Amino acid sequence: MRPSETTITAAVGGAAGTAAPPARRVTGLLPDHDAIAEWRRLRERLAHADRPATAAALVALAGGIRRTVISTITGAGLGHTGGDLSVTDILTTLYGAVLRVDPANPDWPDRDRLILSKGHCSVALYTTLATCGFFSAEQLSTFAAPMSPLNGHPSRRAVPGIETSTGPLGHGLPVGVGVAVGLALRKSAARTVVVLGDGELQEGSNWEAAMTAGHRRLSSLTAVVDRNGLQQGARTSATNDLEPLADKWRAFGWEAVEVDGHDHLALLDAVTAPHGAGRPRCVIARTVKGRGVSFMEDRVEWHHKVPDAEQARLALEELR
Repeated sequence: MRPSETTITAAVGGAAGTAAPPARRVTGLLPDHDAIAEWRRLRERLAHADRPATAAALVALAGGIRRTVISTITGAGLGHTGGDLSVTDILTTLYGAVLRVDPANPDWPDRDRLILSKGHCSVALYTTLATCGFFSAEQLSTFAAPMSPLNGHPSRRAVPGIETSTGPLGHGLPVGVGVAVGLALRKSAARTVVVLGDGELQEGSNWEAAMTAGHRRLSSLTAVVDRNGLQQGARTSATNDLEPLADKWRAFGWEAVEVDGHDHLALLDAVTAPHGAGRPRCVIARTVKGRGVSFMEDRVEWHHKVPDAEQARLALEELR
């Protein structure tokens, strides 16, 4: 049985007799205890909420994260706006209602692990982590500034809540497979979730990792593909067509389900349903790049385009 939210937030270490956990990372970012308290209240409320109330709460959470993403990228003058907006509902669902993590103790040995393989969409992840209280949201104003821990690509050494440094595409799933194997050897109940971009599935390293996960029957491993159909400069179908994508995952021994990646309840069902015996799961989340902002949606130039002041104003109006 998976621990309750009370157990999650109270836990500070591993079980007696287990190997000593690795030393805590030392970063310059401190937890925001007010935000942690608010996040814990949300988790407790959602644990007892009906489906409409759960959906409404996650929609509201995602809306705030999207607005902060726009403000953060505009202030920094760089970022990957479209992909940040397409992955927001995935991250909101995972941190808002699924993952067993403790922002006050980010290195808790029995935590679930999330790896954002599409590390260029770091602003969505940083904003989500700040919303949970891993660090203060005030730090988001330093994104990509000289000496800021909030780099353009997330660094495990600099930011609490980051499980592995990512940026070079095709690396997150191989690392995630290794993490899942290690947790299985420890007989840990912790889950590993890897969020991938669809464009990076053109990297062969992902399919080597998928084959290994299927062979090892890593049922604690879930991959979520942000399937927005666009990559830098073109549609994925024009660059190297991925379809039939679900069948490819199944051929490597995975369960594969396809959902609307902006439907929080569909995402929640897909990532929490029991896995088939000994099978990792791939959730193909059909999303829209630039989701929520009409002039950004499904436009390839917003892969790494930064809104100017007027575009930011219009985007924030649409995201109210």
